Amino acid sequence: MTFITKKSLSRRTILRGMGTALALPMLDSMIPAMRGQVAKTPRLGFVYVSHGVIWSQWKPTKVGYGFELTPNLKPLEKLNGQFNILTGLSHLEADTKGDGSGDHTRASAAWLTGVHAYDRTRPGVEVKLATTADQIAAGIIGKDSPIPSMELTVDTASQGSCDSGDCFYVNTFSWRNPTTPNMPENQPRVVFERLFGDGGTGAQRLARMKKKASILDSVAREAGSLAASLGNSDRSKLGEYLDSVREVEQRIQSAEKQGEQTLELPDRPIGIPDSFEAHTKLMWDLQILALRADLTRVFSMILARELSGRTYPMIGIPGQHHLISHHRDDKELMSQKARIDTYHVQMLAYLLEKMQATPDGDGTLLDNSLIMYGSGMGNGNLHRHSDMPVLLAGKLGGKFKTGYHLDYKLDTPMANLLVTILGQAGVPIESLGDSTGPLKLDPISV
Repeated sequence: MTFITKKSLSRRTILRGMGTALALPMLDSMIPAMRGQVAKTPRLGFVYVSHGVIWSQWKPTKVGYGFELTPNLKPLEKLNGQFNILTGLSHLEADTKGDGSGDHTRASAAWLTGVHAYDRTRPGVEVKLATTADQIAAGIIGKDSPIPSMELTVDTASQGSCDSGDCFYVNTFSWRNPTTPNMPENQPRVVFERLFGDGGTGAQRLARMKKKASILDSVAREAGSLAASLGNSDRSKLGEYLDSVREVEQRIQSAEKQGEQTLELPDRPIGIPDSFEAHTKLMWDLQILALRADLTRVFSMILARELSGRTYPMIGIPGQHHLISHHRDDKELMSQKARIDTYHVQMLAYLLEKMQATPDGDGTLLDNSLIMYGSGMGNGNLHRHSDMPVLLAGKLGGKFKTGYHLDYKLDTPMANLLVTILGQAGVPIESLGDSTGPLKLDPISV
């Protein structure tokens, strides 16, 4: 590869090695070539948690700017003013229509569609939903990126009986089209190789894993040549980015080593860290690398799927998430559910803080992104799909004001928010699901 010195670099400059193509982060020397457009490249992320929240622990008491952080939101103290809380939004298409479908099934299915999911186990019922908001975005803002969208999860897919007798809808909330779901990936090694490697069959990936060779080793020569042509600031950014890639590689290899030492557990996937927190942070770090290198601009993540049986002994909660969510107003179970919700927000805070600390054009990665976090239920105990928790972080390149609690009339369609997000990201659509029009995000007009 030939690098042009003393001229602007293309945003698509990559380092190549044996079977490897490593995209670069945003450098100062790329800005003239892009005429400042890079700083406004929209990125969208959608993060799902299940079973609603305990509202007294989630919803701010003050409406408008400068609201006080509730117990669930305390992990976001360092990001105060960088996100909005939206209340009053509902997905009424997730309510029952007497067709036999389950509340949990409908919760995740409606979250990015505003469409009712029918029980596909009934005779004559076709497997059909709708193209989700993330995939609508991927078709426009992601069409020029190497990976139009990424779908991730850190919760094990359900294989057993679900509340409608069918687990098909609870293992993903992303649909490429009305009949094709995107099943999320939970293996860090697979995600890493999708971003930086050649992919290949499972046997081929395992063979490469055994070699323990770093992706950076194969691009070292080109990296050195490029560094010599850059200014001090860009050299520092390049070095920091390559260090980040190597650090993530080493963590994946460490997790795989743990897997090798516990092969007596055949059901345990090789390469997934032992702890939920380590797994989540590793997947976040991979996603940040993908965003920094502009390999993808749209992603989704399941932190907790519907009907999740995960336990949280790391925060003193040995019971299963789903069972605890049916607290029946028991104070101890409600306290446990609230602690789980706070822990999930803590995982979100890790992502948002790293995005806020990552330069991107004339701002930060968080400045130029919008991350939507929430659940397909409001009250998990009653399976209510009204007044669902919604958090929006980031300004999407100046398109969103942040720092507000926006409280809408109860049962305002959440699909209105999806239409608004897409429109502000440069993906205008007239309607989605049961939407009735764009949502007003101006704090004065709410």
